[in-house]
Amino acid sequence: MFTKGTKLYSIFTGSCPKCHQESMYTNKNAYNLTETLKINERCSHCNTKYRIEPSFFYGAMYVSYAVGVAFAVAAFVISNLIFNANLKVTFISIVGTLVVFMPVIMRLSRNIWINFFMSYDKDLVKK
Repeated sequence: MFTKGTKLYSIFTGSCPKCHQESMYTNKNAYNLTETLKINERCSHCNTKYRIEPSFFYGAMYVSYAVGVAFAVAAFVISNLIFNANLKVTFISIVGTLVVFMPVIMRLSRNIWINFFMSYDKDLVKK
């Protein structure tokens, strides 16, 4: 399910959507906040251009909303339904979750967005 050749592998590892051989990001650590969204111009293995057009990743903002809602729902379920926290504590846990996971949400959104437009090419791996 999370093996090379699947979109889930590329989404969760941030690897090149075409060859899955290297990270799209200049720094793999999403919590290095100055470099959270810095991506390489091209893949050094298959030469795939990550910025297909100017402002390509603006569409990732829409994906980010959905990913953020998923994280917020998870925080709600954990805090309110599992730990039976009151509404105030639940709200604080949702906001805290969204703040703490903001770099991860931004990267996941970009990874999902680029994988809408590119697919794995097994022939590139053999090169």
